[in-house]
Amino acid sequence: MTWNLVWHLAVSTGIIAVGVLTIRPLGWSGRGLWVVLLLIVNSLFLYSRHLTDEAVTNRIRVVLLGLGGVASAALLAAGERGTTYLFAFLLAAHAGYRLDTVRAASIAGVTGLLCTGILIYQLGPEDHSGWLVGAVTVACVLIGMVRRSHEGMLKAAITGAEAAERAAVAEAGNAVLAERSRIARDVHDVLAHSLAGVNMQLELTDALLDTGDSDRVRESVGKAQRLVLQSLKQAQWTVKVLREDALPLVDTVIAMLDSSGFPDSLTVIGVVRETNAQQTQNLVRIVQEALTNAARHAPGAAVRVTLRYDPERVTLEVRNGRPVRSPDREIGSGLGLVGMRERVALLGGTVSAGPVVEAPDNGGWRVEAVIPA
Repeated sequence: MTWNLVWHLAVSTGIIAVGVLTIRPLGWSGRGLWVVLLLIVNSLFLYSRHLTDEAVTNRIRVVLLGLGGVASAALLAAGERGTTYLFAFLLAAHAGYRLDTVRAASIAGVTGLLCTGILIYQLGPEDHSGWLVGAVTVACVLIGMVRRSHEGMLKAAITGAEAAERAAVAEAGNAVLAERSRIARDVHDVLAHSLAGVNMQLELTDALLDTGDSDRVRESVGKAQRLVLQSLKQAQWTVKVLREDALPLVDTVIAMLDSSGFPDSLTVIGVVRETNAQQTQNLVRIVQEALTNAARHAPGAAVRVTLRYDPERVTLEVRNGRPVRSPDREIGSGLGLVGMRERVALLGGTVSAGPVVEAPDNGGWRVEAVIPA
């Protein structure tokens, strides 16, 4: 049993108790007996208001409230004094709360007219009590309608809040999945290529140990060491990017190029403006991946990075020249370009990659990412 139902039962019981104490005559014969019987009937109709929709249909509820209105008018006619009118008021208010506007207004109108007519007949047309009771009955049905509308809006607000909460939970779950995907891309960018290369060199070293070729063993170990150092350097940049909410894009790329052995390799075109944390992180990771690929596939080649700031977009281009030394033989995952495309897709941009055919980097490779401003 809810507190709302307890409250309404208490109100009904209170009105019945007040009626027993005030309505007269009450007795076991004559007019007093009729008042007692009508009081019992009105009490039953009053309590019927609390029947649930599962217990009675809407049509039965209309019949009960209509008969209750007639019974309240009859009690008003039978009683000589007391709070007989309260039954009519409460039933009219409940009709406005539980029924549609047309039916509620019809029941309240009939009840109000009956009460008005009875009082005018009993008290005379010069007494305004009949008109007052009729007007209050109509006002009560309006109060019930207002309450129904208010509760409807409250339920709609609660439903909307619950839907918003479910949407927020789903969005948070999607954000967690997106963050996991981003971390997975970062782990791939830093570890996948380098660990595959280190594994290849160690396998080669193991095979060379049986041949006794110490020079080739040293060369293979040296390549593995260079790959490890490169991985450590990339890991440092990754941790820095993951920890910081917003890094200055230009300064970050300059520092990355300097630490990778390509000082003064950045060209900035246009007016530099702030990019948000997501844009900066993804562009930095694209530069990092491009530098890793250049070191792997074009060792010794020059690397140039261009940042172009246009009013509607930011363009990042990383290109390297022809390799100076033979590339290391190593295993790659083949997911580098896929990761770049995923990053830029999150920003609503595009990525293109391919060989360079014009001087001075003919025979090299270029990667270009374009993101909206």
